[in-house]
Amino acid sequence: MKKILILGDSIRMGYDKYVKMAFEDVAQVHYPVSNCRFSSHLLRHLQEWVEETGCGDELDLVYWNAGLWDTLLLADGLPHIPLDVYEANVDRICRQLQMFAPKAKIIFATSTPVQEELFTGRFKRKNKDVEQYNLAAGRIVESYGGQVDDLYTMAKNAPVSYHSDQTHYYTKEGKKLFTEHVVATLENALGIKGKPLDFDALFTVTKNIEGL
Repeated sequence: MKKILILGDSIRMGYDKYVKMAFEDVAQVHYPVSNCRFSSHLLRHLQEWVEETGCGDELDLVYWNAGLWDTLLLADGLPHIPLDVYEANVDRICRQLQMFAPKAKIIFATSTPVQEELFTGRFKRKNKDVEQYNLAAGRIVESYGGQVDDLYTMAKNAPVSYHSDQTHYYTKEGKKLFTEHVVATLENALGIKGKPLDFDALFTVTKNIEGL
């Protein structure tokens, strides 16, 4: 079976378990229980997350993202992780992936757009920043031979109703969109075929469980 590791922030947490369901007969899909948060956090924990899979040297693919936390504007109006630091982190992540998962194909998923007008509290995000960070990360990942999966454009073209809040896509339609896109990306990269999922049934079960 193919061996896949998915790393990323709460956007990833909206589709990871469904990707695992889709590939349960053809691939081992691993991902951390915790949110990978921002690039410095992912860099700090990367080795242990790879080791937790038990198959670092045998990983066939690592699909990862980091950026939304990095672009978060704090009270002083500056991003949580400045662009030059983000670029350095992405570069180090790429180099360490080559160390810890030397056989794996690397796919970087771009950070997704937000509804910036809905940020009314102390923290804000701007899509122009997300786009800038995505471009920077993409250049670095590709310089290491990796691939970029443009989740930003996919989500930007989706109906606003797919959002569950200003940042996430936890609606049934949003989860279905992301899952099917990521599954197709991994299928193409690894030459495998997942199974279709019934999101109407899955979402009903999820709601019932959450209501207990």
